[in-house]
Amino acid sequence: MNKKNSLLFFLTLCIEGVITFIVASTFSVRFIEVMGILGAVCSGLLFLLTSGGGPFSDFFTARNAGITGIIQERENFVFKRGPAFFASLVYFGIGLLFFILLVNGVIPPA
Repeated sequence: MNKKNSLLFFLTLCIEGVITFIVASTFSVRFIEVMGILGAVCSGLLFLLTSGGGPFSDFFTARNAGITGIIQERENFVFKRGPAFFASLVYFGIGLLFFILLVNGVIPPA
């Protein structure tokens, strides 16, 4: 990984950590209870926002063709993997692991 990708990876982890802390403080739950859910949500959002083509693109292409009468070429679905997506997956994996340990009683309840 080059410097830019490393920076984006750790910046994404820090941002997700801050968001998790704010959500956990707001709803008075533990940090590790929110990690997995927030990691999954961020991974899903990054997947949708960084991908090209697919159903969303087809919908807007069809809508624009209906409005303007201009038929555009369809785009193939392309998933662009990046350091932010992988950081979000790592965050989700760590949160899921902690949540499983919490449910199994390895981490004591509050």
